[in-house]
Amino acid sequence: MSRIVIVTGAGRGIGRAHALAFGASGARVVVNDVSADAAREVASLIGSRAVVNTDDVGTWAGAERVVSAAVSAFGGLDVLVNNAGIVRDRMVVSCSEDEWDDVVRVHLKGHFALLHHAAVHWRGVVKAGGVVSGRVINTSSGAGLFGSVGQASYSAAKAGIASLTLVAAAELSRYGVTVNAIAPSARTRMTEVAFASVMAAPVDGFDAMAPENVSPLVVWLGSEEAGDVSGRMFEVDGGRVCVVHGWQRGPVVDKGARWLPEELGPVVRKLVAEDHPVPVYGA
Repeated sequence: MSRIVIVTGAGRGIGRAHALAFGASGARVVVNDVSADAAREVASLIGSRAVVNTDDVGTWAGAERVVSAAVSAFGGLDVLVNNAGIVRDRMVVSCSEDEWDDVVRVHLKGHFALLHHAAVHWRGVVKAGGVVSGRVINTSSGAGLFGSVGQASYSAAKAGIASLTLVAAAELSRYGVTVNAIAPSARTRMTEVAFASVMAAPVDGFDAMAPENVSPLVVWLGSEEAGDVSGRMFEVDGGRVCVVHGWQRGPVVDKGARWLPEELGPVVRKLVAEDHPVPVYGA
């Protein structure tokens, strides 16, 4: 039986590439995008195994309707690809409250809302005696992992998605669900202006920034074969796939007793000197 897949933000860019790749694999796909025209175009390319959904994933009810669309149209859900997002790039001093709220709502709340409603569905299947082979692929970013100047809201939301992935992977394993995340680099409407100067031109016919380069990993992570991989973050761009580790303990000093403030200056400076963090993008 072909996999039943939801892809959010599937009308354009990386989400479109994901939806088409799942369609090419034989999956049945819910093509979610707030642009009905874009969603319909993608669904038409997949054919009868695709349905269109235009709900806003950043709302609780909208996210629930996306999951319901998969169950109503195809009888269940196997794979959730959380991809939808927006950017409102601003420096900290110029970011407005509305811009912050919009980015966090679509990215972080949107990921959680879809994940919640999908998890409720899968838990219900298990409680009814069914077997689940569920897969969630979230979309973080290098900005969320390492920070990006001028993208405070986006970086914070994507960092939240990375942590959400870890928690969900631990909680949902009991239901037969894996949860992973990707940090993709590709040419999209969100990146083509901000990162035009670093968008590499095709070399020997291979376009390393094509969104389609990201999707094979997502399709594999959504497969039944990938059931032993969960709670992982993958950077993916061009032909490169890299496992990324999150916050880890670096150099440490333990006095075995409470420190005095005046003691800590040289201690902290020594620890910082021994540590070598990845620099913030644009710093």
